[in-house]
Amino acid sequence: MAFVFSPQLPAALPIAGSNALFPARRVYCVGRNYADHAREMGALAQAEGREPPFFFMKPGDAVVSGAGELAIAYPPLTNNLHHEVELVVALGAGGAAVAVDRAKDLIFGYTVGLDLTRRDIQAKAKEKGHPWDMGKGFDQSAVAGVIQPVAQVGHPAGGRIWLTVNGQTRQDGDLAAMSWKVADIIANLSTMVQLEAGDLIYTGTPAGVGPLLRGDVLEAGVDGVVTLRARIV
Repeated sequence: MAFVFSPQLPAALPIAGSNALFPARRVYCVGRNYADHAREMGALAQAEGREPPFFFMKPGDAVVSGAGELAIAYPPLTNNLHHEVELVVALGAGGAAVAVDRAKDLIFGYTVGLDLTRRDIQAKAKEKGHPWDMGKGFDQSAVAGVIQPVAQVGHPAGGRIWLTVNGQTRQDGDLAAMSWKVADIIANLSTMVQLEAGDLIYTGTPAGVGPLLRGDVLEAGVDGVVTLRARIV
């Protein structure tokens, strides 16, 4: 097969204990999956657990990952860049209409991630009933740490998820507070799309999201899984 120009290689994430890389395919994100975050965003129905999960996407090449301190460019056209720390699920197999009790069979591993958001652009889109794409899917908007294979960390269902900015705690929650658990998320999403190996699922963020400035240093982690460090430049 001939291409008119060389196709771009997929974004790749390092894997703990391996020289191989995890190729990112699609990036799915779960909206308002912690009641405290839904509440702080004014989504009372979801805060009370009355609505099913909803999803949005980021481009696969929005992923930036690495083992050291990551340099993340402050994006254009915003004055209100927000952090959202999340448990990220990395799929090693795919499927459609996956049963909840089989969903974890698709998982290769887990990491911690940052769903960066141009909150002002997102807010304007919401007001007009427009898509969120440019508020959520910009370059380097999907930050991720080193993937920890399931064989090393199991399937974390509880434990602290946290984020600090310049050493000050901004977000501090527990995975157990997720409204929709990982297996439920995978099963639900697989009724809408064919999942494949390489897909990443950002599973939602606890309360405490807030603004970032150039020069800020972020540290984020899921206890018992992994941490990451990033600087906004």
